[in-house]
Order: sequence, then C-alpha cells, then structure tokens
Amino acid sequence: MLYELGCAAQLTEPDVTVNHLRAALEEPALGPELREAITYRLAQAYGHSGRMEEAAQVFADEVGRATSARTRLRMQTEQLMWNMFRADEKESPARSRRLARLADHLTGRGMAERYLMGLRAWDAMTRGEPVATALHYAEEALGDGLSWTDDDWGFEVPILVALVFLHCDQPGRAEELFNKGIAECERKGWRGSHLAFGFTLLGYARLRRGALGEAEELAREGMRIADLVGSSTPAHWTAVGTLIGTLICRGRVQEAQEFAARHRGETLPQATLCPDVPSVRGELLLAASLHREARNQLTEVGRRMDGRGMRNPAWCPWQLHLAQALALTDPRQAAEVADDAVRRARQFGTHSAIGKALHAAATVTQGPDRIKLLAEAVSHLMRSPAAYDLAVALVDHGAALRRIGLPQEAGDRLYRGLEGAVRCGADALAARARDELSAAGLRPMQLRVDHTSPLTSQEQVIAERAAEGWSDARIGEATGLEEREVARLLSDVYRKVGTDRSGLAKRLITPTVGLPQRPAPDPG
Repeated sequence: MLYELGCAAQLTEPDVTVNHLRAALEEPALGPELREAITYRLAQAYGHSGRMEEAAQVFADEVGRATSARTRLRMQTEQLMWNMFRADEKESPARSRRLARLADHLTGRGMAERYLMGLRAWDAMTRGEPVATALHYAEEALGDGLSWTDDDWGFEVPILVALVFLHCDQPGRAEELFNKGIAECERKGWRGSHLAFGFTLLGYARLRRGALGEAEELAREGMRIADLVGSSTPAHWTAVGTLIGTLICRGRVQEAQEFAARHRGETLPQATLCPDVPSVRGELLLAASLHREARNQLTEVGRRMDGRGMRNPAWCPWQLHLAQALALTDPRQAAEVADDAVRRARQFGTHSAIGKALHAAATVTQGPDRIKLLAEAVSHLMRSPAAYDLAVALVDHGAALRRIGLPQEAGDRLYRGLEGAVRCGADALAARARDELSAAGLRPMQLRVDHTSPLTSQEQVIAERAAEGWSDARIGEATGLEEREVARLLSDVYRKVGTDRSGLAKRLITPTVGLPQRPAPDPG
C-alpha cells in the first residue's frame, strides 16, 4: 500500500513519494521484486526533487541484494545515471572509463543494455568525444524506440538520447523524439515532471534551431507545469535557463534580467541537465555589460565542468562567454580561452560547435584575423541547422566588412543576416542589421519570413543529391547552379529539415513534426 501511494504521488509530489517509499523499503520481509520496484521509484523521486546524491545512494545500498545478473546490471546503470546528474560528483573521469568499458562489451539486446548505451552516448557528447561516437551509441540505445511512460523504466535516458541528437547537429531528430514523448505523456494523463521536461526541452531544441518565438512559448508552458510540481527542481530550473537564454537571443535583456531576479533566491538543484543554468546566468550578466561578475560566474562554471571532464562547448559554452567577459581587461587571456574552445569544438566535430567557437574567437580578435575568423565561422554555420547563430555571424561579418570599406560584400552578408534574424524572431539583431545596412548606404528591407515553410522543389532535389553523397560541385554541375548557390540552398535545407548533412538521408524520409497543442486546463 505504501508503494502504491508513492507511485500515485510521484508525478506531482515527489517529496511525498519519497516519504511513502522510504517507509515501504523499511518494511520487513519484502519480496525481491517489490523491493526492486520500490528502489527504482524511490531513486526517481529523489532525482525529480533535485536530490541526485540520494538517488545514486539508493542503488549503492541495494545493488548487493540483486537477485540476478540482469537486475544487477540495471541497478549499476541507474546508479551511473544519477551520479552523472550530480554537480558535485567527485569521480567523473573514473565513472566515464567504467561506463565506456561496460558499453563496449554489450550487445544492446536488453533494455538495461540499451539504457547503458544511452548513458554512454550522453557521456561521450558532454566530454567532447568525436560526434560519430556519440551518435553511434545514441542509435544503439534508441533501437526501435524508447518509452517515456514505461512502468518499469524511467524517462531520463530517453531524454538524454534525444539531447544527444540535438547537440550533434540533428535537432529535427530530437524534436521528433520530444514530440513523441509529450504525446505519450498526454495520452496517459501525466502532467508532472515528465511533461514539463518534454515541453521545455522541445523549446530548447527550437532555440537551438533559431525558432525563438516557439522556443519562448514552449519554455513558458514547461515552466507552468514544472511549478505545479515545485520550484528548485530540475524541471523548474531547466525551464528557467531555457527561457532566459531565449529572451537574450530575442534581444529582451531587461526582461530576462527581471525574470532572473524573481528566481535568484531559489536553490539550484544538484543536477547538470541541459541547459547549464550557471552558464546561462553568466551569459545574462554579459548581456547586461557586467563583465566582472560574468567572468567570476563563468570561471567557476568552467572549473566545475573541466573537473568533471565535460569539455564540449556544444554542451556548455562557458568558454565562449568567458572570452567576451575577459576581452576588455585581459585580451590575451580572452584569445587563449577562445582558441581552446575552438580546439575543443573541432575535436567534437559538429559545424555548429565549430562555427560558434570561431565566432567567439573573432569577437576577441582585431585586424585581418577577425575578418578571416568570421568568414570561417559563417562557412561552418551555413552547414549546420543553427539558424540564429548563423544570422548573428552574418551580421557581425557584414559589419566588419563595412568597416574596412567593402560595402558590396558587407551588403550580401547583412541582407542574409537580416533575413535570418527576422525569420528567427531576433528583433534586436534585425534592428542592428538594418542599422548596419543604412550605415553602408543600403536600403534596409522589411521582411516577413515563415521559418516553417517546406522545402521548395529546387531545395528538395539538391537535398536528395546531398543525402546520396554528392559534392556541392557535382550538384552544381547537374543543376546548372554555381557551387556557392548550392551551398546557400543547402544551408536553408539544414535549417528547415533540422539536421546537418550527415543526417539528411534519415530526415528526408521522416515527415516533419509540428508543435504540440497546448494542453487544456486540468479540471481537477
């Protein structure tokens, strides 16, 4: 009865669930199956309350009681997962090595093995191992699908697998998985942390793609649901970080500051789920020109992340912000931080990570090298689905070209940057692009662009050829287009489809999924 009471409260009152399940676990003469079921649910309740250390400790206490090798593997997997979420984990490198050894000897046939593969994918991504490694394990974990509402398995690993695809420049694939998870939760009437994470992380995926209006709407919906469960929980803070980041991108810095101030007194959970909230705080301080405070905040984030081996700037871009915070007082150190971020991004290998790192390096560089870095950043971002980051890089590149007396080249970049900014809903960036065009003696355009538009027939043909492995030059020869125009059209394809070139084949045969409908108010 205590177990059933705990299960009934888990979605909306994790603290109540903990009390019931702790009491259930202390009952004498528990059968092994019930004891294991209580253990799994108790760890989830701790985790959803932000108490990651206690979640991991539950399995450390119970793994010795496991009645089979399969049960022992599952408990080890769950313990590894909750330790991964801990911000205070002391032995992250050792845990990563153990996880890698386990994953390399598994076949992926059972659910416990697939969940462990998912953890390996997440660990590889956060550590900045080559993107192909992270994607390999993510595909192994996904198999024919991972349920968010399975009675025996948690939704944490399915979320991590979707986030791996997101950070590996395949946000369209991630959105598909988030939409399926949301629909699954709504069919079962689950309106707690599961659904809050679903809406928020779908919003985060839209943010990464540059659909800022949709990202804001989804983050607010995720936060509304999370607040019903309780503040200072991972679901709540993930929504806070996503919404702040979205408002900054839209240019509404004061609103982001006011929003952050309302939550400043709340306790951060001991979790490192996406996005990293301290890094977002540093970004907010930087946007408000509070460079010293941002430097201190971001330096601490970097110390914590590097200490845990989490070195991927695509996952936590603290170095990109820190370089800007250092630029005014210590330009040499700023350049060193940015250069290290570029090295890390190249090691990971996605075009969005490399392009953003190069852009950050350009912002702390002067002279001809700045123009060169901006051009390279644009080149990489054009090959990614990161529409907002591309728009920012285009505007910065155009502004830099204007300042050295190249108005024609500047105009090309600025017009494209303006179009991207309007498409993304980045009002402040669009205004800056128009100001730069006016300064160049060019007429700013008033644009209204629908970023949800389907592929044109020309884009479809080019996308299919690219998916088959054709080079841009070969596509140009077959279609009568210049190679530069092929690259531009493919850039629009990546944005619309939500993937880089490596994921085109799968995305072209998968229909795009729209936004979920806002759930109706719960009459209860």
